[in-house]
Amino acid sequence: MAGIDGLRDTLRTRRDPIRIDRRTLLIGGGAAAGLAVAWAAWPRADVAGINASADEAVLGNFLKVGNDGHVTVIVPQTETGQGIFTQIAQIVADELGADWRTIAVEPSPISALYANTLFMDVDAAQFTPRTAVPDALANMGRWRRSGLIGPPAMFTGGSTDMRMFEAPARDSAALARALLSMAAAARWDVAWEECETGAGFVKHGSKRLRFGELAAEAALLTPPDFPAYRPRDRESLYGQSLPRLDLPAKIDGSFGFAADIRLPGMAYAAIRQGPHGDTVLLRYNRRAADRVPGFLSAVRNDRWLAAVATNGWAAQRALDAMAPIFRTTGALANSADFDRRLARATSGTRIVTQGSTDEAFSGRRVIGADYHVAPALHATIETRSATAAPDGDRMRLWVASLAPGHCRAAVAAALGIASANVILFPMPAGGGLGAGYDHSVAVQAALIARAMQRPVQLSWSRTEEILRDMPRAPVRATMRATLSAGASIDGWHVQIATPPARHEFWRRIDGAKPDAAMRAAQGASDAAAVAGALPPYAIPHIGIDHLPVDTALPAGYGAGNADSYTCFFTEAFVDEMADAANIDALSFRMGMLSAAPRLALCLQNATSLGGWDGGTPGSGQGIACHALRGSHIAVMAVARQGERGLIVDRLVAVADCGRVVNPAIVKQHIESGLVLGLASAIGATSRYRRGLAQARRLGELNLPILAQMPAIVVDLIQSEADPGGTEEIALPLVAPAIANALFTVTGRRLRRLPLIDRPLPGA
Repeated sequence: MAGIDGLRDTLRTRRDPIRIDRRTLLIGGGAAAGLAVAWAAWPRADVAGINASADEAVLGNFLKVGNDGHVTVIVPQTETGQGIFTQIAQIVADELGADWRTIAVEPSPISALYANTLFMDVDAAQFTPRTAVPDALANMGRWRRSGLIGPPAMFTGGSTDMRMFEAPARDSAALARALLSMAAAARWDVAWEECETGAGFVKHGSKRLRFGELAAEAALLTPPDFPAYRPRDRESLYGQSLPRLDLPAKIDGSFGFAADIRLPGMAYAAIRQGPHGDTVLLRYNRRAADRVPGFLSAVRNDRWLAAVATNGWAAQRALDAMAPIFRTTGALANSADFDRRLARATSGTRIVTQGSTDEAFSGRRVIGADYHVAPALHATIETRSATAAPDGDRMRLWVASLAPGHCRAAVAAALGIASANVILFPMPAGGGLGAGYDHSVAVQAALIARAMQRPVQLSWSRTEEILRDMPRAPVRATMRATLSAGASIDGWHVQIATPPARHEFWRRIDGAKPDAAMRAAQGASDAAAVAGALPPYAIPHIGIDHLPVDTALPAGYGAGNADSYTCFFTEAFVDEMADAANIDALSFRMGMLSAAPRLALCLQNATSLGGWDGGTPGSGQGIACHALRGSHIAVMAVARQGERGLIVDRLVAVADCGRVVNPAIVKQHIESGLVLGLASAIGATSRYRRGLAQARRLGELNLPILAQMPAIVVDLIQSEADPGGTEEIALPLVAPAIANALFTVTGRRLRRLPLIDRPLPGA
């Protein structure tokens, strides 16, 4: 019954009088009137909770066709800048035969019918060693987070959006096209299979009818079970670099984020929280805030203090004046302790076994190296923000969340109300990168709004964003390998010491405080912590171990996640092995990629485009390749040491991502991944002291500036394989490619991230 009740809560939540044309982000040519078509079932009720105006007929979950011919596409993923609004719309428009100029989009409501089950499946495969876990038990965990039990698992992340939703979006459009064709065929007294669609019309010979003229009739029909897909031709939208739907609004500034919401009588709040850990607010100077013009009130919680004012500037000034003091019990994160704690880790779990590393290492020369990775902050463009407005016994909330179902549940639990009474309007995010899984800002905004009994917008300052960030955890890898007589790698053993971050992640998602989640996860084995550590090369004997470590720093979910460091370990150490074998890095890799032809082709093309000269001393050239999220990619870097530090002249990337809906957007993903990878290679971190990051501003994170941007070349290999993920795939390769390039110049192996020697804040 709990699962049914949860589903009913989901449905009731969206059956309120608030209309989508007033409260939901719309982009493109309008959202009035329409037909919606399901992507799996064909319900005759408001199953997904999609709002419908008097001119709309909701039949399913993915699209609506207006009486004026406009098509509104329902997008079940958070727009974080990755272009998912455009890509899902492009799939639907292509299969439907719509006119691209008539396309609009809106975020989907919170419903288990939009659950990202691929995110759950991938997570279940990596979460922990599964050899002893029955499939039925594993599936129970999946369905619990899919919404039948618990909040709907509407996760955005892991580069799963196209891999998860390409097929259901296309199926939805195929069903809609069949219905429209059936409605037209009934008027013309012909077989619906003989009808075609294109440019927003249903056609049969010289006859044609607009989609809008047929929507109401089509809504009354029952679709065929499996309508054939629309054949692709020169007019197909799939595969074209169509302009992004959100681009005009982002250029003129009208594209709305959570911090752009304005409500009548709205106040503004600033917040301060103590260090990570079991922290409580001790005292603050309330009278000092009264002297700040515009200050309205202070709202305190056991763990934080907020100042509320008529504007954001006054709220921050009042908060500073109150100077809150916190007390934290237990261990506090300190950078000086990270390496020591990681180095002391000796016991763990064997996650991957192939052959016998003991046999491979017995009596052989073993080559070894230790690698270290500092915590990686998210450093998103937009700091966290949420707007909350009390509405009787309900709470309306505007927030960008990568897990909106769980965010709504967290707010409801904090307020002590039913999930159905939290009306969450999903907003786009100014960068996701994993920070959007934290519900803190939404919960805080709701509590402050209830205390003030008026709409309140809470925005974290940049300092608060850095201090309260839960970064990708620090990591240490101990690498050991042997060479065979044929000058290839014969044995490979890696021990990765890092916190069990995925266990912490799920406990926080389910409502635990970061410090409690961290304590509960201590000592747990976590296969996700070593994801991507299995080399793509033909190595007979492999062992990969996870050594869980308590660093006293809550671990977060980051872009690329574990692959962002395991690729660094693998590709930098493979270069060391190539050097030991006295073979150039490209030939060494190609000789072991016989079982990975798609990756080998990427590497071959990247080095050809980049002008690879063999990685000779002084060349400043380095390479790296990796397979993740169902995609394959290789990067070549050209780097050198300048008078003012590291200079990266060029990055060349070649990727095989399977079928590509919009090549321009995929290239943007790879380009932005290269930039994020460069940031990770040279900075995006901070020292920690007494539980606090010592950085306070973006300028202290040593992020790359425009003058440091290298020339970037991106090429895509044409493929008809299933779509792979694209958003994160380039990030992990930049650091090892640069490290390998710098070795040819300096003769020194760089085994730490960040690669540069610049002192960090607080050092």
